[in-house]
Amino acid sequence: MATRPVRDPIAVLLGLFITVAGVAHFVSPNFFDAIVPPWLPPGERFWTYVSGIAELIIGPMLLVRATRHAGAIAAIVLFIAVYPANLYMTWDYRDHSVGEQVISWVRLPFQFLFIWLAWRVAVRNRPPSVWPGRP
Repeated sequence: MATRPVRDPIAVLLGLFITVAGVAHFVSPNFFDAIVPPWLPPGERFWTYVSGIAELIIGPMLLVRATRHAGAIAAIVLFIAVYPANLYMTWDYRDHSVGEQVISWVRLPFQFLFIWLAWRVAVRNRPPSVWPGRP
């Protein structure tokens, strides 16, 4: 049977990263508006704020042991949901400086790293089985 770690540095780092990103959505919304695909209704600012709110909920969930598993699953869903913005950013930055283009391309594989880290946190912090005799 897997033990539930009291300290999970990956969960804490991921939780802090997501929380800071959530704050950034409200401090500097123009950056995030610019990477939201413009064809998504009702508009870019709406999606900037929705994803910021999601991050401000999910990030702290990863910091608390009791909500860490659910927070990790929610983080996976969030990382998948915002991936189209990363793809759009890469396409949209084709006319930007080489440095900005590199950043947009590097973000793509990092999203998979974040998904894997969140999966690892979810597995390490899964709640005990409700079925007797099952891990």
